[in-house]
Amino acid sequence: MTEFTDIACPYCGEIIDVAVDVSAGSQTYTEDCQVCCRPIVMRLTVDEGDDSFSLSASTENDG
Repeated sequence: MTEFTDIACPYCGEIIDVAVDVSAGSQTYTEDCQVCCRPIVMRLTVDEGDDSFSLSASTENDG
């Protein structure tokens, strides 16, 4: 199931729309910013009980 959410790019600060596949469960992946093209580390946490999720975005150096 694909959901859409907005996040702020940790590099340029622009708000971007991100597609999130909650059916794959919790995961960490890298996606390029649609505005500045820099790599954003996305950390997706899915609550499998009700399919709610949270998404955080950080730079590659934030660890």
